[in-house]
Amino acid sequence: MFLKRGKFLGSVTVGERGQIVIPVSARESLDIKAGDKLLVFQSHRGKALTIIGAEDLAEFVARAMEHLSEFERAVTDELPKDEVAENPEGS
Repeated sequence: MFLKRGKFLGSVTVGERGQIVIPVSARESLDIKAGDKLLVFQSHRGKALTIIGAEDLAEFVARAMEHLSEFERAVTDELPKDEVAENPEGS
């Protein structure tokens, strides 16, 4: 259910109740079916929305958690040693 970068799938108009209709081309391309749960996120700069299937995000998070120690090791190895010593928990 992920878009290739830069692919335009249509436009929508926000209705009075804040609803939008996802264009047919987007639903077909992303295999979105009636009843699918979608999660909506605001971009870090606050100017865009990201919509992702709840099941897709759950699967991504589960896979990421399986490799968490590898990610932590990769980040720790890339940080300057003094930064690692000041922040051993990574928080």
